[in-house]
Amino acid sequence: MAENTDVVVIGGGYAGVMAANRLTRRDDVTVTLINPRPAFVHRVRLHQLVGGSDDAVVDYRDVLADGVRLVVDTVTRIDAAGRRVTSASGGTVGYDYLVYAVGSGSADPGVPGAAEFAHPIATLEEARRLRPVLDAAPATAAVTVVGAGPTGIETAAELAEQGRRVTLVCGGVLGPYLHPRGRRSVAGRLDRLGVTVLDGPGAKVTAVTRDAVRLADGRELPSRVTVWTAGFGVPDLAARSGLSTDALGRLRTDETLTSVDDARIVAAGDSAAPSDLPLRMSCQAAIPLGARAADTVLSRIADERPSPLNQVFAGQCISLGRRDGIFQFAHRHDVALGLHIDGRPGARLKELVCQGIVKHLADEARKPGAYRLHRVSGGAKRRQLLQARRGEAPAPPTTAERAV
Repeated sequence: MAENTDVVVIGGGYAGVMAANRLTRRDDVTVTLINPRPAFVHRVRLHQLVGGSDDAVVDYRDVLADGVRLVVDTVTRIDAAGRRVTSASGGTVGYDYLVYAVGSGSADPGVPGAAEFAHPIATLEEARRLRPVLDAAPATAAVTVVGAGPTGIETAAELAEQGRRVTLVCGGVLGPYLHPRGRRSVAGRLDRLGVTVLDGPGAKVTAVTRDAVRLADGRELPSRVTVWTAGFGVPDLAARSGLSTDALGRLRTDETLTSVDDARIVAAGDSAAPSDLPLRMSCQAAIPLGARAADTVLSRIADERPSPLNQVFAGQCISLGRRDGIFQFAHRHDVALGLHIDGRPGARLKELVCQGIVKHLADEARKPGAYRLHRVSGGAKRRQLLQARRGEAPAPPTTAERAV
């Protein structure tokens, strides 16, 4: 009888669930998923939780393979030498391979008063805490949303559509990822919703108080509720466990997502830093990274050489309330194009994407190995960046790269 292999996956988000499901392809692999929550958090809907149009959770029975053992707990330490993890409850779980998929959360604002008076929404618990605060505030109360990435834009639009008086403080450019054409479309929709958009270098927040937000140019904005969406941070579990991390705390790996310290540890999602060229923190990156991490583990179990990372991006989709949205198309290497779809078609496309995310995970749970998007070529750009970093001469594109 073949020897059984125990794989522990830390983190039950997009990357962790994809990895756990895919690992059940082999009958001789036992998969344990450790996650602090008993339900799957659909993070791309957290702004809807804040606005009251969705609860942003999915039952794990709908997205997790029957063969995956779910442990509701928080890992506090990884013992790489002993191949085991310790949890907050005091228990330990041994492993032959470990998938590190702890995801991301709110970053330290680093702004006086922000930690005390602003409300982050990067996690389910944070979004749930904000709901009663908004409910208690009068409909006419000033609401300030700090940060003009997708989360900030979506939250501002969601609240403004309800009739809230919203100011969006960009701290720079509105929608930094967007092409100028897409940015104009988003700005127009926010204007029609009544959102006041403050951008440019003077619109950086320097302090937050109980009832105001102060900006770098000296302005002080009244703010009954301040929502903080600027930046993401990652848990410090890898660093606390003595593993190599980048400046943000992401686990450093090679191009197969294998830890630079330990061939038995593989990373995926927002908490991975492959070759010190991490991908954009997003669901769009996390799911393929989860599939790639699982394939790396399965290759090592089979004594085969793992395939390197080959990520492709389609763009970025942003909801602008329940009736409007935008899909910003991009090059394969994640640079925005001039092409976008906005208005009601953009909203419908965003909703299809949100539904498709859950479907990808559910399909992989039912038929492990079904997901294949992580094998689509992302082109030669990443390889060129790696070669430039190493001082190597650029290689010609492969047949697959030319074909895409």
